[in-house]
Amino acid sequence: MLFEFTLSTPDEGLVDVTNEVRAAIRESGVNEGICVVFCPHTTAAITINENADPDVKTDFVEGMNNSFPDLTIFKHAEGNSDAHIKSSSVGASETVIIRGGKPLLGTWQGIYFCEFDGPRNRKFFVKIIGG
Repeated sequence: MLFEFTLSTPDEGLVDVTNEVRAAIRESGVNEGICVVFCPHTTAAITINENADPDVKTDFVEGMNNSFPDLTIFKHAEGNSDAHIKSSSVGASETVIIRGGKPLLGTWQGIYFCEFDGPRNRKFFVKIIGG
């Protein structure tokens, strides 16, 4: 079963989409299986990270900006090469095990849509596979 979600993103940052993933799993009725969360954008990504301390999201963005700065040597005409590099570094998807009708996440884990080139209207997909 495939679910599509839309969201409006900030300039840069992590948007918690854990509740949307939980809702898709619930609606699918799958008790045991796999869930794939996929981002179809080349300047955004999906990651799993800590969801208890909001400073982690801020530190993540700062770390990405320090690791992959916007350099004047980049040739891409749109001027967002750093966002493309960040997206590729984090990745377009995450796979999560479904157990007991819920995503099998650690105590402090959440699923995040990572925006590196916003603000934008974005979408992401959740594919549920039972078995």
